[in-house]
Amino acid sequence: MNTNNKTSGYRCKEYGIPVKRYCQTMDLKNDPELIAKYKEAHDRYHSWPEIREGIKSVGILEMEIYILDNHLFMIVETPVDFDWDSAMAKLATLPRQAEWEDYVAMFQQCKPGSTSDEKWQMMERMFYLYE
Repeated sequence: MNTNNKTSGYRCKEYGIPVKRYCQTMDLKNDPELIAKYKEAHDRYHSWPEIREGIKSVGILEMEIYILDNHLFMIVETPVDFDWDSAMAKLATLPRQAEWEDYVAMFQQCKPGSTSDEKWQMMERMFYLYE
């Protein structure tokens, strides 16, 4: 299966432990050049290693961001005992995190100086297959 084709789907990681999922949304500034630069800043070759390591160090198992036009949708998978508030508080103190947030803010529709937890809006699940 081609994992880079949005109509083929994206394989999910298997962790061997129960997990839970958080879903968030945010909008970028509606400027194609800025959106292209934002996407580049998050690709395999340009995303900051310290940021990826920091995300993992607070207990996040996987983080994915999806985009449609200037709308972002983030999925965060964690162990079931994960505490969002304490993890985000810790993440905000890690090396280069504030610098990263200031850098990506130029692409995002947000207030200057906002933390990641202030920028991304938590979404409510309104449907699942009820099994």
